[in-house]
This record gives sequence, structure tokens and C-alpha cells, in this order.
Amino acid sequence: MRDYFVYILASGKNGTLYTGVANDVLRRISEHKQELTKGFTSRYGVKRLVWYEAHMTARDAIQREKNIKHWSRAWKIALIEKMNPTWRDLFDELL
Repeated sequence: MRDYFVYILASGKNGTLYTGVANDVLRRISEHKQELTKGFTSRYGVKRLVWYEAHMTARDAIQREKNIKHWSRAWKIALIEKMNPTWRDLFDELL
């Protein structure tokens, strides 16, 4: 069994959002936090893990990511706040 993760990062509460997918979520979030890959998250300071969800298959995780990316901002915020109403960084909970 291998877990694949869909995740949402934020620059802060109600800030800029980024939705991604990874098979090694700790490594991938660390890369975002350290700005190892230049792009959207490093440009906008999007480093706080505010929501995540595990999936059994890569196909399911990728489909969920695509669905979330098409959602309105309000729906994404509602999803985050259902799991994480204070928008705390959940990264340490995964360690």
C-alpha cells in the first residue's frame, strides 16, 4: 500500500493558495518551504500546509487534485476550514 497525497498550501490565512499532489508529501512540502523549486510557491511565499488528503492510488490523487483546482476559491477555503479552521501549518503533524 502506498499513499499519495493531495495538499493545499497557503501564504497565510485567506492568502494565496496552491494545490498539489505528491507521493512523498514530507519531501515535497519541504521543497516548497525551502524554495528549492523556483515557481509559483516561491514567488508568492506559499509555504504553509493548510490541508491534505491521502489516497490509495496515484490516479485517485491526481483526479482529486484536478477537481480541486477547478473549484472556486470559496469552496477551497471551506474545505480548508473544515479540517483546519485556524489555518495552522499542518506540516509538523505529518512528521
